[in-house]
Amino acid sequence: MIVTTTETVPGHEIVEILGLVRGNTVRARHLGRDILAGLRNVVGGEVVEYTEMLSKAREEALRRMISQAEKLGADAVVGVRFATSQTMAGAAEILAYGTAVKLARKP
Repeated sequence: MIVTTTETVPGHEIVEILGLVRGNTVRARHLGRDILAGLRNVVGGEVVEYTEMLSKAREEALRRMISQAEKLGADAVVGVRFATSQTMAGAAEILAYGTAVKLARKP
């Protein structure tokens, strides 16, 4: 599965648009991580615990989007974007979305 932020796939012709595909996940903070993050906030530096949590959340959202595209029979997902929104205090949604497309078969 080709996944790209561009609207086209170089060297390939888009022959059919299958529609919007998306994948999301909602992640909440964890007390143990909050304590470590709070301590790190006092001394400064990257809050590694949250960086790792959000990285895993983006990967999960991306996998879910690709799974939806595969169910449609897509060859690629173009125009991929990520969005984040707070769903409640201490929880955030990570959303991956794009357009599932069929590509021309090379002779």
